[in-house]
Amino acid sequence: MPRPFVAYLRVYEPLPVIDAPLRQRVEEALRTRNLDPADAGDRERELWLKAQLAVPPRLLPCELADGSPAPNAPMDVLVLDPSEVPVADAEDELDDTADALDADTSGVGPAEVGPGPLVCPLDVRPRSAAALVGFLATAPVPLREFVLPVSADAVRARASAVMSELTGGAVHVVSSTWTVPLPWFALVDPDSRQVVLAPQDDPRRRVCWRMAMADARRRVSRAYSIVRGTIGEDGPAKVLRDTGRWLEHFHPNSAVELDYGGLVQLLDDAQLLADTSAHDVHAAVNALEVGDVDEVAELYERLRDFWADVAERERFN
Repeated sequence: MPRPFVAYLRVYEPLPVIDAPLRQRVEEALRTRNLDPADAGDRERELWLKAQLAVPPRLLPCELADGSPAPNAPMDVLVLDPSEVPVADAEDELDDTADALDADTSGVGPAEVGPGPLVCPLDVRPRSAAALVGFLATAPVPLREFVLPVSADAVRARASAVMSELTGGAVHVVSSTWTVPLPWFALVDPDSRQVVLAPQDDPRRRVCWRMAMADARRRVSRAYSIVRGTIGEDGPAKVLRDTGRWLEHFHPNSAVELDYGGLVQLLDDAQLLADTSAHDVHAAVNALEVGDVDEVAELYERLRDFWADVAERERFN
């Protein structure tokens, strides 16, 4: 069975900064199991299917029939060493941000990551709750009524209650099916891409970027300022704004990871190696800054064509 066709944006926080109750569960998970990022999608699918096959079916994974958290639910955590996270040249990053925002960034220190280990709980139950709210907003009413065993109001109430249980107020992982939102590339250093080539059905096959939280925040702030000032608050600017607000929930010494996840199964080696999405997005932001609309249009067309070929696979699924 192929891995889910999902891409991920993840935050790995230093273990010492996590609130005590959650930290105890994370420490126990680190002692008992090591989850590889390549297995994360399969693990999430497994937990969801178990919830649906339970008697009676559960609305969300990792909970009891009454909707309360299952006391024996597994805690799945991804782990990263700070040495695996590139840190940008602080002076160059700050100069770029100051130019874009017309602001004094002299008080912003260089990026730091750690201490380790850096941990990313999968947060499957609250992420599933958020996904259900999204489903309510987009699915036709007959489909909603067929799929959901409770009313839409009950789903929203349950989702709100589950999200309120998060100690930091936000999940550590956001995901996207069948494509990578183009604004996500604004967070990364295009030259820090990691590519692992393996057969397309091999879980070792991977494309990802890692970055220090401070670097990610500076880049998203600069991109948001430029995009908002040139094409308005909607579309890419909204994604950048929401992503920046999400990052603010986490410790400044965290790391951020953009992972193509199961999407690498849809691209052959030549396509992976020829993929210039991160460079193109950064070039498009720079072109917007100087008002080069022709360059922006050319870059957008290239990005659209590349990712449309991937996303259209959903129609045949």
